[in-house]
Amino acid sequence: MGSDKVIKLGVNVDHVATIRQARGVSEPDPVAAAILAELAGADGITVHLREDRRHIQDRDVEVLRQTIKTRLNLEMALTDEMIAIALRILPDSVTLVPEGRHELTTEGGLDVTLLQAPLKQKIALLKQAGILVSLFIEPDIDQIRSSHKVGADYIEIHTGTYCEVRTDKERREQLQRIEWAVSAAQKLGLGVNAGHGLDYRNIAPVAAIRGIEEFNIGHSIVARAVLVGMDRAVREMLQLLKG
Repeated sequence: MGSDKVIKLGVNVDHVATIRQARGVSEPDPVAAAILAELAGADGITVHLREDRRHIQDRDVEVLRQTIKTRLNLEMALTDEMIAIALRILPDSVTLVPEGRHELTTEGGLDVTLLQAPLKQKIALLKQAGILVSLFIEPDIDQIRSSHKVGADYIEIHTGTYCEVRTDKERREQLQRIEWAVSAAQKLGLGVNAGHGLDYRNIAPVAAIRGIEEFNIGHSIVARAVLVGMDRAVREMLQLLKG
């Protein structure tokens, strides 16, 4: 069964910007998409401001901060440039993610254990500014312990491996791994979100795990919105999440 808390949906509008950047024009506008997602019931909006600005642009983040009525979650790499942008724009939360220039999308979780010293310093700066900090990590006990040590408020569990497996046995193993990770994080007082690769077909078993507060979903919602509209795409995902 799902958690007693109402599960939240954060809608990632990066790929609305991907369509816009394909032509270098002004449409479709990710800000307009975010507003439609909120009107359909989304609990928050997520954008990933990448170092190469391949989709979301600085202007998008600035306008979203002034426009949306729910919460703004800024995904970003652990760089001085991005920390400075976050401290200027003041999103409600920041999710620190690993970032490779040649990847199509974020591949794997942040190695918190390896990056403990810079993470501790940067997280302290963000928290002093009143920004909640989440770390995008694999469902791994050592990474969860390290996330607690560096002062994170939340972890976001990378669900990509679960989404990619082919057999029922592998799927059960991955779900068990996520369940253990949620339990370990809660024992340390960390909040738990999840995301990456989740879609309308594979979300239900993960949504049934107790203790995950919010799912951040982008590509599958935007892909469906292209066909049926943002309102319907968001409502259908909310129905699967919240029953």
